[in-house]
Amino acid sequence: MEATGTDEVEKIKSKFMSAWNNMKYSWVLKTKTYFSRNSPVFLLGKCYHFKSDESGEFSTEGSNFDKINTEISGNVEEFRKDFISRIWLTYREEFPQIKGSALTTDCGWGCTLRTGQMLLAQGLMLHFLGRAWVWPDALDIENSDSESWTAYTVKKLTASLEASLAAEREPKILSNHQERIRRNCGDGEMRNEVYHRKIISWFGDSPLAAFGLHQLIEYGKKSGKIAGDWYGPAVVAHILRKAVEEARDPELQGVTVYVAQDCTVYSSDVIDRQCSFMDSGETDTKAVIILVPVRLGGERTNMDYLEFVKGILSLEYCVGIIGGKPKQSYYFAGFQDDSLIYMDPHYCQSFVDVSIKDFPLESFHCPSPKKMSFKKMDPSCTIGFYCRTVQDFEKASEEITKMLKSSSKEKYPLFTFVKGHSRDYDFASSPLHEENDLFSEDEKKRLKRFSTEEFVLL
Repeated sequence: MEATGTDEVEKIKSKFMSAWNNMKYSWVLKTKTYFSRNSPVFLLGKCYHFKSDESGEFSTEGSNFDKINTEISGNVEEFRKDFISRIWLTYREEFPQIKGSALTTDCGWGCTLRTGQMLLAQGLMLHFLGRAWVWPDALDIENSDSESWTAYTVKKLTASLEASLAAEREPKILSNHQERIRRNCGDGEMRNEVYHRKIISWFGDSPLAAFGLHQLIEYGKKSGKIAGDWYGPAVVAHILRKAVEEARDPELQGVTVYVAQDCTVYSSDVIDRQCSFMDSGETDTKAVIILVPVRLGGERTNMDYLEFVKGILSLEYCVGIIGGKPKQSYYFAGFQDDSLIYMDPHYCQSFVDVSIKDFPLESFHCPSPKKMSFKKMDPSCTIGFYCRTVQDFEKASEEITKMLKSSSKEKYPLFTFVKGHSRDYDFASSPLHEENDLFSEDEKKRLKRFSTEEFVLL
């Protein structure tokens, strides 16, 4: 009886937190973001120019585009389409109860797990779709203000729920769109649409989703974390590694994750992860997502690291940064001048059942970019890269090493690439030979340093 009472209290707290976050962050969504016409905008390695004869700023939303000439509008439209095509993963509510708790929402505590999911999703998009891919329907959810977008999304989610309850295979509201896809799409576009949906489904909020919140929390338990705790960027990096290692979907067997140790990437360890020998004696090569937990300063972010962060986000194989500002985690994907462009996970949306056919995609794509000054960034973050082949990794390590040296004003770079294995440098254990535990004993000691750097939402 006492347990039941506790569960009810937890449910009431969750609902209150969801209501508070929606009130707070729906206002943020309605706030327009302004971009300078005179400076390039970078988004995960792609550069967009909005330059025109007129000086000043403009918003990337709604009727503001009418004031921009055709040449500029075309480029702005490409940026909008590219940004909206990135996968947006936010707080959700009313999803299946998390094992070992009464929680049916991650509102108020799961923001860093969500930004980690967004980074991994971008890595998988590069792997299956390529950097040039954009969602054909991206601009269909664009609107002049966030309130109408929210209303539009609510209609889609309602249609999805009704379809699920009635055991229909397709939400009626999407039928015309799906019919159009069948008529107009070639084989390549149909393949991309299948992978687009499949990637999102891997992040669904259900116990069976490979990279869903439920699975990530299970892996986090082995490091002492439980549902409702706050997670730091370094801990999330290791959880993502374990989730990819344990994924059983055949499509995911060609991808692996490597997490740097003490700000050091050991090249031989990475290549060992990429190359495995099959029974036939042939070598099977995997793509690798490299995650590097770092600190960009002491208690505050050191502005000397600004050029390096901008350089990293200028690389097409960069999959973003799990970071934020104190108390809040954001997914950083680009920049303009000294401001970072990010997606915010704090908006609480309704659960979407990704197991139904043609589930609505709109709530998984952010309609509007947000910007934040670099100096407000929390120094604790995790940087991600994607390398499809060993040759890609070797090229990336050379390019990033040059960038680290040129941008470092101090004696030591932010992180380093070294040849050889970690075991060659007297490490007690190698992450390649871990047993059932999520973290080796050596990793646990290192991660203790990050325990005070985790993001919390108050």
